[in-house]
Amino acid sequence: MATSTNELPVIALTPGDCTGIGPEQVARILSDDRLADVARLVVVGDARVLDMGMDHAGVKLKVERIASPKAAKWGRGTVQLVDLGNTDPAKIPLGKASAESGRLTGETLSRAIDFSRDGEVDAITFAPLNKRAMFDGGWKFPDEHKMFASLLGHKTYFSEMNVLDGQWMSRVTGHQSLREALDGINPESITDAIELVDRMMRRAGVAKPRIAVAALNPHAGENGLFGRDEIEMIRPTVEAAAQTGIACTGPYPADTVYIRAFAGEFDSVVAMYHDQGQIATKLRGFNRGVTVTAGLETVFTTPSHGTAFDIVGQGVANTGALESAVRLAAKLVSIKVEEAAYAH
Repeated sequence: MATSTNELPVIALTPGDCTGIGPEQVARILSDDRLADVARLVVVGDARVLDMGMDHAGVKLKVERIASPKAAKWGRGTVQLVDLGNTDPAKIPLGKASAESGRLTGETLSRAIDFSRDGEVDAITFAPLNKRAMFDGGWKFPDEHKMFASLLGHKTYFSEMNVLDGQWMSRVTGHQSLREALDGINPESITDAIELVDRMMRRAGVAKPRIAVAALNPHAGENGLFGRDEIEMIRPTVEAAAQTGIACTGPYPADTVYIRAFAGEFDSVVAMYHDQGQIATKLRGFNRGVTVTAGLETVFTTPSHGTAFDIVGQGVANTGALESAVRLAAKLVSIKVEEAAYAH
């Protein structure tokens, strides 16, 4: 039975960095109501950015400007836009990182977060942004996820995760140098990563996720020949987590564990550091992966790919990952609502 429009989650959709492909991706997915049965989308951004996106995508939208999401009039054919009036794309060159655009990208996301905190939207899906541009624009965080946590006042563990073809790929350490990441791999951080992916996947409807934990060293250390991290730290930590009821095993050599996961043996792989997982998943499906900020009160999703400066303005940007991001946000919100109702 189809869900009525008024029961669908309200998702704030932001166009990402206006120097990249985000505006045209947003315009395209709004042009034909392809997600009308998934969520009630409200664009939070500048009308001029959306106009540029329409021009790049070769589409025309009927847009209604509203003061805030709670004023939206839902129905097919008309895009609801909270026009922030803060970004004139004509003043910012396309296809290159810009501190000013980064500043405005962060400002736009911050407004969307305000709407979330006020209960006017259920989740936020954002088109690709540029981390360096945001940092140079005054948002002094290594990535947007840490910015979100700061704005929400979140103090406990959270993590970026990548979702592709039903696989949830997590990691113990994130956006930092490899040298710094090595210092961040310890029993507590490994346990946090395992517990969070188990919790998120259960929330997404997987009853007992099969979680593989990747090794740190080549060949999982080759029985101590290439390091003893696996023997002395990672395996005991995984076994301790398994004793709590989580279906986790490992450590497995990182150069083969993703092959096994994509073949269906596991539902998730917890990597030790960023590129262990990102290289594998992006090779598997660069234009389909979704990034989730897991562990925060607000649901955030975004395409796993970047701003694609090399093709911006050509109208050829693939929208698959952005559509998947909206669908996943809607799913996570719906399950969250069900959990709250059950708890009461």
